[in-house]
This record gives sequence, structure tokens and C-alpha cells, in this order.
Amino acid sequence: VKRRCLPEQPPSAQPPQNCVFGDLIEVSARWVPSVRLQPQATGVLVAYTAMHGVGGHSLERAFEAAGLPAPRVVQEQHLPDGTFPTVSFPNPEEPGAMDLLIALARSSGAKVALANDPDADRLGVAIPLQGGSWRRLAGDEIGWLLADHILRNTAGSDRLVVTTLVSSSLLGKMAKAHGVAFEETFTGFKWMAQAALRNPDKRLIFAYEQAIGYLVTGKPLDKDGITAAVLMAELVACLASEGLTLEQRLEEIAKVHGKHMTAETSVRMDPAAGSAAVQRLRSNPPDEIAGMKVVALREFPEANLLRIWLGEEGGSGVRVQIRPSGTEPKVKLYGEAVGTDPSDALRTAAKLLGSG
Repeated sequence: VKRRCLPEQPPSAQPPQNCVFGDLIEVSARWVPSVRLQPQATGVLVAYTAMHGVGGHSLERAFEAAGLPAPRVVQEQHLPDGTFPTVSFPNPEEPGAMDLLIALARSSGAKVALANDPDADRLGVAIPLQGGSWRRLAGDEIGWLLADHILRNTAGSDRLVVTTLVSSSLLGKMAKAHGVAFEETFTGFKWMAQAALRNPDKRLIFAYEQAIGYLVTGKPLDKDGITAAVLMAELVACLASEGLTLEQRLEEIAKVHGKHMTAETSVRMDPAAGSAAVQRLRSNPPDEIAGMKVVALREFPEANLLRIWLGEEGGSGVRVQIRPSGTEPKVKLYGEAVGTDPSDALRTAAKLLGSG
């Protein structure tokens, strides 16, 4: 394919990008519930990677606008490069994708490691543990931390938080404890945005999905990895001022609401076979999965989602959710339980999909 460059336009014909960009960053930073509301909190060192995407400059400007110290950045990944030379797959959720970032965080003494995906609309987080190791947080854990911080630092009976059917149920408990309206939607921010639009008398303060997408400002109605990174950095600073860490805050949340544990897996199947496999489970569900009795099933036809309760529905049992992917040739499975690991139930359910 022959490429043809458009002629360069005179400066007078080009939009004032720097002016627009700077104003946008300033406004976005002001929208974020800010550490500046808590003067006792001071910034802490953050390690950051743009993962060869577009987030680097925006993140630095946003930190500056929010009054946060400049982050230490992974220089090899800071500028946009569509060949992604240092990662096998540029997604913070992928094992190994944050290795360079964690190495920088460890060597620099950072308190938290933050990673945007190349589009800068999602946020990965890793935290230091005792003994010098680091742990990559699950998408739900990041959501719990951000939600807890926002719920603590906002007020009003008009508040609304939203998540998706396949994300953790813990956000609903947190919302109820704070007297805040809560909604679950189908997967994707287009559905969560509709929840906000359906409730004009409510003020959306937070929305998230477990695939590391977060909306922390209430506007615009879409996920944004830059403002989520600003809020996470501010949260770390606030906790540090109290002598606490992110891991300790997660433990506090677990003491109040129960220790929620989540897991995900998938089975590669072409779309037709995947849909047929899920339909077989709907029509002829097993009596038990992984030694636990199937006590309830619920279908969400519009989301093509099957929810199965094992053990005690809504209690100490395991919630397994199954849906064909809308973008890949696979069936996805999501597990959640309180106080127990749902991984065995997911593995057994995955085998059932291929046994028809």
C-alpha cells in the first residue's frame, strides 16, 4: 500500500494543542478527589510505565497539576512505540508485562508501581511486600481501594457507584455500608455510563470493571487510566501519612466486609462452540461442581451470561459466572468467594464446558 503524507498545514490552521491539552489536564486533576483536601498527606515516590503507549506525558502533567511529586519512569517504555519492543504483550494484566516497572520500583524505593496500558485508559498496580517482593494487584482489588477512598472522602445521599456483573460483588457491600446507591451492569463502560444517565438525580462518583478499567471523576463517562493513577498516588500518600500501606487497607476492608477472593480463567473455543457449551450448562446444569452443590442458577440473556451459585447462595458459597467472549474465540469464567479460593470451582466448570 502506497502511503501519502498530507501537506503540512500553516500554524494558523492548526488547533492550539498545547493550550487545549494543558487545560484538559488541569480540569481532570481538579475532578479527582484530591490529597490536597487532606493537608497532612504528602506525596510519596511512585514508579510508572506508559508501556510504550501515549500516557507518559499526560501522566507527568497530571501529577504536576495535582501537586504530586514527579514519578520515576521506565525510560525504555516511556515514549510511544507501536512495536512494543520490551514486552511480549503490552497489557498490565499479563504476567511479565510489569517486570521492568517492578525492577525500577524496587531499586528506587518507590511505594507503589503504576502502569498504564498503551491507550492509557486502564491502570495496573503493584505493591511492595515484606521481604522485598512485589505483588501485582487484581483489577478488583484496585477497584476496592479506589472505591473505599472515594466513599470515605465524599458525602451526600445522591452518590452512585457502578460496576459490572462479572466484577466482584464487594462494591455493593461497600456502597450499602455508606448509604450509597449501587448498580450492576453488563460488561463495558458504555453500559455503566447508561446506568449514570438513567439516574439523573444521582451523582456518579465511581465506576469500575475488573479488567483494570476505572472511572474516578464521575466525568467523562468512560474509563481513564491517567486520573485513576493520580487518585491511586494520592491514596498511597494519604495512607502513608497514617502509617498505613495499600496491603493494610485491603486487610481493613476485608475485616469489615469479609475477605473476598476472585479468580478468572478461560477456555479457547470458537464462538459457535462456546455459545453451545454455555447453553448446554444452562439446559442441563450439574448437581455439583468441585464437590459443592449447585444451589441456584441465574441467566442474564442480554449479556449472554450464566451465574451459578455453589454451596450457599449469597452466603459462604462460591459464585461462578460464565460467558462467551465478545472479542476473542474463548469462553470466560469468573469466580468469587468469601474466605475461600474459588479457583478449583473454576477449573472444574471449565472442564464441564469441553465435555459436551
